Amino acid sequence: MTVLDLPLLELAILVPLCGAALVARIRDSSVARLWCLGFCGFAFACTIAEWQDFNFLHAKIAHDPGPLARALDNFLEIDALSAPLLPVTALIYLLTAIATLRTKIRRFSFAGTLISLALALAVLTCRNPWGIRALLAARTVAPSLELRARGKPTRIYVLHMALFIGMLALGWFFVEMEGRQRVHSLWAVLPLLIAVLIRTGGIPFHCWITDLFEHATFGTALLYLTPMMGAYVAVRLVLPIAPEWVLQSIALVSLATAVYAAGMALVQREARRFFSYIYLSHASLVLVGLETLNPIGLTGALCVWLSVALSLSGFGLTLRALEARHGRLPLSKFHGVYEHTPLLGVCFLLTGFASVGFPGTFGFLGTELLVDGAVQTYPHIGIAVVIAAALNGIAVVHAYFKLFTGTRHVSSVPLQVGLRERLAVLTLAALILGGGVFPQLVVPSRHRAAEVILSERERLAPAAPGPVETAEVGPSVRTNKGN
Repeated sequence: MTVLDLPLLELAILVPLCGAALVARIRDSSVARLWCLGFCGFAFACTIAEWQDFNFLHAKIAHDPGPLARALDNFLEIDALSAPLLPVTALIYLLTAIATLRTKIRRFSFAGTLISLALALAVLTCRNPWGIRALLAARTVAPSLELRARGKPTRIYVLHMALFIGMLALGWFFVEMEGRQRVHSLWAVLPLLIAVLIRTGGIPFHCWITDLFEHATFGTALLYLTPMMGAYVAVRLVLPIAPEWVLQSIALVSLATAVYAAGMALVQREARRFFSYIYLSHASLVLVGLETLNPIGLTGALCVWLSVALSLSGFGLTLRALEARHGRLPLSKFHGVYEHTPLLGVCFLLTGFASVGFPGTFGFLGTELLVDGAVQTYPHIGIAVVIAAALNGIAVVHAYFKLFTGTRHVSSVPLQVGLRERLAVLTLAALILGGGVFPQLVVPSRHRAAEVILSERERLAPAAPGPVETAEVGPSVRTNKGN
């Protein structure tokens, strides 16, 4: 068993939890934000260090050496899939806290943000199926409490999340009863399929995402959705054991959702709903790539997962900064705010184009790999992936013209971007452009993660009878010895 050098994962989770207890007692919102930034920065530093430690060890799975990891089975461990997801998630939380303006800090829960960060990191470091389910269930509580505190309707969100947790538990209960194998009954497979579609917002379970963006604060909705926990559930719980017809069903529903959401983003008349459909389309495209079951498509999906998490976080923070200055933004008229906030206009286009895989950005190579893999597995749907990406690009340009051009905006107060917002959006912009210029820093690790995922699925495959079994076992043994 490979063990990390330091208990970095345990610190990255426990320190924000302890910080949440401290921040909850602070009445001054400005002081609470400073403490929150300190704890988020510490967690981010720990995740960066564990990522480098994991790369140095050259292991498939590495365990945390802390006492909590020793006490719990399949908890606090990382592999090629989760190692880069941890710092990306911690960075999103850190930059969201940094970009929160003084006008928003009274409505933004910094203690809740730290708890949400700890739970998100705990999900990504957990490989125990029941532990993943329990942590995901705990993570659904904070948005519900915020909606209730703001006097907003909670029924749509609560019903969908209760159904998600219930289907996840029901499906895995039958999986354990039948044993870890490739062939499972419909009672085990169908609930897992529904759970993944609910969490990713697949048709017809997409309305809770638009409702959350509509009624929750922008920061809370952004932090709850951009780590894409639905894709993590699909990789950890569904992809290794699901038969091919289930994966094909998820891919087809996700593809339909991606095209539908991209089309809906074109006709939205409110900025938040526009962003929610952009998110739905990209999250569904990631799921399409994950279900291709070939190294190219899976590598592309994992690359797009990282690029979309970063680019949509920057995109959302840009819209959030605009809302802080102008309130809710309708897309039925021109606003012309570029003259006052040119940096936000540039970041809006950069992050929006990066999410659709524009050349020179982080998502370009990943999108190309995803399309190639989708065409290899499903020859007739590759063009639909391209159509969804094209519609998303048109929707981004349309929203840009509505928000930043078309008229002259007159304001009696300064609307320039502050230092904190500038730091957040420029950091994300640097990562997006850096990933586009040097994709070799990310793609090889995503390819290794894809190979590990496919090997896990092959390990659970039923053995073929007769001579075919002997022919397949020989190369497998020789390959293992070579490694």
